[in-house]
Amino acid sequence: MGLLKWGRTKSPWIIHFNTGGCNACDIEVVAALMPRYDIERFGIIIRGSPRHADVLVVTGPVTRQVKDRLVRIYEQVPEPKSVIAVGSCAISGAPFADCYNVYGGIDTVIPVDVYVPGCPPKPEAIINGIVKLIEKLKAG
Repeated sequence: MGLLKWGRTKSPWIIHFNTGGCNACDIEVVAALMPRYDIERFGIIIRGSPRHADVLVVTGPVTRQVKDRLVRIYEQVPEPKSVIAVGSCAISGAPFADCYNVYGGIDTVIPVDVYVPGCPPKPEAIINGIVKLIEKLKAG
């Protein structure tokens, strides 16, 4: 069992899903993946398919249009899976919270392990959130 935990904490593979915010958080997630911040030093690799990912990174609020897609992608990520909510919209719905077609934050639909606040959060904050998730996985 220790070998599996070691493998999950040394090379978490992520998939990024935008639920429809303003795209500022998406730009910051992409910036964290670029050579300046280089999250690959933690063994983190972005994947194009949820079936090959361990961590779902979600940006934007949950809308009526995207709710079913988000749940479907969450279900496609194999167990054990983790979710990171990036940005104020993903955490609470932020400026879109009172709109007729917005449910709110990601945790209204799927369980969230780590929250990264900010509008938009800096790449350093996103990296800090991923490191906190790795520490949480190491703890059990």
